[in-house]
Amino acid sequence: MATVGFHASHEQLSPGALLRAVQQAEDAGFDAAMCSDHFAPWSVRQGHSGFAWSWLGAALQATRFPMGVVTAPGQRYHPAITAQAMATLAEMYPGRFWAALGSGEASNEHITGDRWPDKATRDARLLECVAVIRTLLAGEQVTHHGLVTVDRARLWSLPPTPPGLYGAAVSEATARTVGSWADGLITVGQPVDALRRVLAAFREGGGLGKPALLQVHLSWAETDDEALAIAHDQWRSNIFSSELNWNLEFPEQFDVAATHVRPEDVRKAILVSADPARHAAELRALINLGFDGIYLHHVGQDQDRFIDTFGAKVLPELR
Repeated sequence: MATVGFHASHEQLSPGALLRAVQQAEDAGFDAAMCSDHFAPWSVRQGHSGFAWSWLGAALQATRFPMGVVTAPGQRYHPAITAQAMATLAEMYPGRFWAALGSGEASNEHITGDRWPDKATRDARLLECVAVIRTLLAGEQVTHHGLVTVDRARLWSLPPTPPGLYGAAVSEATARTVGSWADGLITVGQPVDALRRVLAAFREGGGLGKPALLQVHLSWAETDDEALAIAHDQWRSNIFSSELNWNLEFPEQFDVAATHVRPEDVRKAILVSADPARHAAELRALINLGFDGIYLHHVGQDQDRFIDTFGAKVLPELR
């Protein structure tokens, strides 16, 4: 049976509100949770961006289910610091924490003042970071000189078992590379044919038999019009191609880019409906593509009604 998890969006809720939401999600029957790791939101309207690592410590203490994070080592985070953060959480909460590693987004990474690299360089830097993190989590000392530099680093507090290192991918090419190094894949909602190709590329690249997770953006409200209005208000800045999303630097730029996005345009990237049965059917179809877990992200800022409604009417249908 596939895991059905809750996605905690740091860009949209304050850390305290998000902590309460993840506790509510566990009580409502969600199997697990994951969170984003941003320095800035995608839109001024979203208005938040708490520190994921501090929050994860509190959230794991306040819940009992597994939890993961999508993060980007290499620029904003030195890979040795990322490895230390992972090791600490995995030591305190054995078997409950995983991390998905990606190549990053300029909106979060530009704060260091370093040049934002091209995609090929970012991908190469990520592979270096993965090697550094894995070696540190194995208890070995690391010295590395490349796109990242590490000088005689060693982790002193290690978990009994290293946390799972997943790879974040949107494109087929990235998914194929992820298959070669990651313990699993996490991707985001796309048209069904695109998701099939991403899954196939991951497995062809070495991911056969490894878990594949999917984050699904959706919008639910009491009426279709309200659900569409929520999606348009909160997530219209997120429907662009990766080439744009990964390279803009400020929430204000995303808002300008989304000036002419119409409400009906967001339906291409977000499942919008007031009908829980429709959500259940669409989500079941995505699971049937071959995903081992799906993480539901209601793109609105009011999570209470969503969590209670999906706990009562959608999660049972998916099981």
